[in-house]
Amino acid sequence: MFLEQPTLDALVRGGILAVLALVWMVALIRINGLQTLSKMTNFDFVTTVAFGSLIAGAAQASEWTGFLQALAAILGLLLAQAFLTFMRKRAEVVTDTLENQPCLIMRNGEFDHEALKAKDVRQDDVIAKLREANVLQLSQVRAAVLEATGDVSVLHGTAELDEILLRDVRGA
Repeated sequence: MFLEQPTLDALVRGGILAVLALVWMVALIRINGLQTLSKMTNFDFVTTVAFGSLIAGAAQASEWTGFLQALAAILGLLLAQAFLTFMRKRAEVVTDTLENQPCLIMRNGEFDHEALKAKDVRQDDVIAKLREANVLQLSQVRAAVLEATGDVSVLHGTAELDEILLRDVRGA
């Protein structure tokens, strides 16, 4: 592709194509915005993983057509993501299909065992998240929410919980 000697060609090709693919990806992210790499929906997460795989594929391309195909696939995924982001703002059925709803798994120091079971979350995993959030007493936990991204948000302290923070949370 670049040089006559196969080993040297593989090294040069891998480096050059990887840099070109990364430049392409950065340019597209600058055009589309930071939501390109967000974890807001299942589709966003899968798309982000796919971008990495496609960049790796572009870096390993042995022919220009394979390299261009990887770049076209990155563009196609980005356009699909942009279209679905646009549709999520206008069609609730698209939002409901693409997004998980946040779920309340703990309220006022008490675990919601039914919600934990329904979401297949272990209480020990939630306790680990409580430790990460520097919770010292379960009674200080106003709410723990399993977010649409799979993260656990812990709202704790001595103040009263502002209910707007639980808007659109299942079980709130």
